[in-house]
Amino acid sequence: MDQIIGRKNEQSQLLKIYESNQAEFLAIYGRRRVGKTFLIRHFFKDKGVYFELMGQHDSGYQIQLDHFYTALVKTFQPDIPVKKPESWKEALSILTVFIKKCMHDKKIILFFDELPWLATRRSGLLQALDYEWNTEWSQIDTLKLIVCGSASSWILDKLINDKGGLHNRITKTIHLKPFSLKDTAIYLESKGVTLKPIQVLELYMVMGGIPFYLNQVDQGQSSTQIINSLCFQEEGLLFNEFHRLFRSLFDEADVHHKIIREIVKKGNNISRQALLQSTGHTSGGGFKKKLNELARSGFIKEFVPYGKKERDYVIKIVDEYTLFFLQWIEPLQTAYPILHTNYWLNASREPKYRIWSGFAFESVCMKHISQIIKCLNLDSLASGIGRWQFIPQKGSKEDGAQIDLIIDRFDKCMNVCEIKFSNEQYRINKNDAKNLANKLKVFELKTRTQKQLFLTLITTMGIKKNIWSEDLVDSEVTLSDLFM
Repeated sequence: MDQIIGRKNEQSQLLKIYESNQAEFLAIYGRRRVGKTFLIRHFFKDKGVYFELMGQHDSGYQIQLDHFYTALVKTFQPDIPVKKPESWKEALSILTVFIKKCMHDKKIILFFDELPWLATRRSGLLQALDYEWNTEWSQIDTLKLIVCGSASSWILDKLINDKGGLHNRITKTIHLKPFSLKDTAIYLESKGVTLKPIQVLELYMVMGGIPFYLNQVDQGQSSTQIINSLCFQEEGLLFNEFHRLFRSLFDEADVHHKIIREIVKKGNNISRQALLQSTGHTSGGGFKKKLNELARSGFIKEFVPYGKKERDYVIKIVDEYTLFFLQWIEPLQTAYPILHTNYWLNASREPKYRIWSGFAFESVCMKHISQIIKCLNLDSLASGIGRWQFIPQKGSKEDGAQIDLIIDRFDKCMNVCEIKFSNEQYRINKNDAKNLANKLKVFELKTRTQKQLFLTLITTMGIKKNIWSEDLVDSEVTLSDLFM
């Protein structure tokens, strides 16, 4: 498990940083548990002098300095005792002394992991880091400084977009995202877990492509068994992970909880104004900051419906585990003593499962747009993507319609995509055909588009051919195409 799975683009960027003939300052950020530490540690561990300091959540200034001292001694193994630093300025100054002793022989990698936890209020770490980089480290061509944080908003505001001392000091940034379906399957196979695509998909719809969660998966079990043990048993990692996750990222986690829960209550599709009203917030900077923190940490995303302006965006939860927790796990937490080994098997037979799996599969497809476009041979034609919905006014006799995905094209055409989750081949019946034809009709009428519309079905197991599919469907994408 020491092998880095996937991350081809990120590894290429890290190699350029390592081989560069100048000092580099890299900031890497991404959702907690996404594998930032693993990537940096395993890429650089045998590539020179490697110094790693990890921040500890909710720990005081002195404890963090003690961790620094321990890391310093472990890395450089001094011949004579070194005085313990009493400030970050002194600590980094001591580090510079050791760097200069070996800077001509090897590359120097300094990795400050979970920097937001290290840089506690009034600690002076950021000021010391700024000073040491400007006066010493930036002039050492073999030095590579890497800072990392799961509190993505902090990293973006305090470092990458900082207007103060560290402004323009960052030479490279990496936003590390969850695994794709393909890399998820490869990761599981590296653990000896070989599952069919539909089983990998169900795991992905529950925990996303988060390596730390996927690492809990044991071989010889079905996706149903794995989900049941991880999510619906008291000792399962994902049974209480949600609360740990939010507390580690946000100072006012209860407020973030409230926002997330309101989005779920509204069917995971809510406007900013409606969210303001339902949470009781004002439209001030505090609310905007909380939304930004959730978005930057990978929990929510803003979508502008097709044909609408940017101010008309809707907010959705895009983190699979968060959505699954709120819909399935949290309602049972007060009653967990009665959970049993077959809970998820029984739940997957309920109507609620069909509704959830439909929305979850749609979310997965939105994260694999590039694979969908490639499958449809639209790499050079696709000009944009979107969703669309028309809700008629109360009392109106007009038909409503919702389109899961629209791929706009440069050649005066559009692919109107219907996304369907099923454990078997999807069969279009007469009612389905009528509904699909109506969607196209309403979309053309309400948007007044003059573009040619092509109906694309995105399914898990493909379409069972019949008269309705032959007449309506122009192209199809299956689950296997998403693993490309």
